[in-house]
Amino acid sequence: MTTLRPVDDLPETSDENETTEKPSDGSAGRAWRAERAARRQERVKKFWNIFEGGNPYTNYWLVLGATIALAAIGLTMVLSSTSIDADGQPFTTATRQAVWAVIGVVGMFAMTLIPTRWMGWIGWAMMLFSAVLLALVAFSPWGYTGGGSTNWLRIGSVQGQPSELAKLALVLWGSAVLARKGKLVSQFTHWMMPFIAPGTLAVLVLVLAGGDLGTSIVIIVLVGAMIFAAGVAMRYFAVAAAGAIAAVALLMWITPYRMERVYAWLGTNCDGPGDPCYQTQQGIYALASGGFWGVGLGQSRQKWDYIPEVHNDFIFTIIGEELGLLGTFLVLGLFATLVVGIFRVANGVTGTGTEARFVKLVCMGIIAWLVGQAFINIAMVTGLLPVVGVPLPFISYGGSALTCALLAIGVVLNFARRQRLESQKPTKRPSRRPKRNRLAPLNA
Repeated sequence: MTTLRPVDDLPETSDENETTEKPSDGSAGRAWRAERAARRQERVKKFWNIFEGGNPYTNYWLVLGATIALAAIGLTMVLSSTSIDADGQPFTTATRQAVWAVIGVVGMFAMTLIPTRWMGWIGWAMMLFSAVLLALVAFSPWGYTGGGSTNWLRIGSVQGQPSELAKLALVLWGSAVLARKGKLVSQFTHWMMPFIAPGTLAVLVLVLAGGDLGTSIVIIVLVGAMIFAAGVAMRYFAVAAAGAIAAVALLMWITPYRMERVYAWLGTNCDGPGDPCYQTQQGIYALASGGFWGVGLGQSRQKWDYIPEVHNDFIFTIIGEELGLLGTFLVLGLFATLVVGIFRVANGVTGTGTEARFVKLVCMGIIAWLVGQAFINIAMVTGLLPVVGVPLPFISYGGSALTCALLAIGVVLNFARRQRLESQKPTKRPSRRPKRNRLAPLNA
């Protein structure tokens, strides 16, 4: 038999449960909506606090840890994807990449020791040096063609890609130019004439002379991010962005093999290995066959000549096949950690002078370069964008790309290290002894 309890014995409802239901009357309803809006603003504030400057020591290790982890994954996947080469030397390519990684890490830590005020002059020197190298690539017999574009410089047994150095040069040189302008950068002539016209257009023309549209797109992205962060008026930024998109579309339209890639991207069927969509199709097969956990490190089937240049632009597909969805999320999470770390370094700058503006612009340019290039690469291999030949930073095979990316991280670590040293300086404590009036008599 069920016993009935009196009303006084029933459990009371908490105030929290009462506030979750929308009141019916007008005044209580307005209070409820205001409380909901306040909680929403608090959640948004907590999210954006992630990107605040915070502890410089934490920022330093966020950037360094994410970079080392990405480079380690890259070396592992290069070894896995090239260990089946026909020459019977499974470690040749991976060893070469490891040598470049060591050189890049040494250069990265060397960049942390350079005074910040020298970075602008280093950018000027890099711009001149990279322009000379790009001219040699485009107009000399030392230019080496591969993959449909001439963007390598080969002198004897030494081969490099000057366009990678040009990205870092544009970030340092452009940040120095824009930071010196200050508030004048909002005017058209103060960012178009000193930054876009002589430097950026010259680099773009030399890169496009070799037919490298992918690198040109990355340069446009990083330059656009820098002028946006510098405070260029939105109307000028919108016009510049529209002009850049139109120029890229025109370059693709007038080049037959690029239009074939666009048609293949828009199409639904592939005729075989010679079809432009074959590489993307096989890459999607690799990602799909990996599942959640992957088939196991070194156990990829698509790397057996099913995917051309699998250790370069399409290495992300091997990560998805061997390490599964979990491995791809790990890579994306490391890039997200890198973004958060660099943002925190940029927001940790104190002051509003030229040097502070320079640090922020360099950080924004490096984020746009590395993360924008990673986005284009991943979108390309997953079929969201046409194939444009852009490597995955820190992971794809390539000594020039890896070394220059590590040098860029070295610049960010330089800023984080100096912020950490400034935070450790002891503050001057005020003296507790009362000040004595030196003009008063001694016996006063």
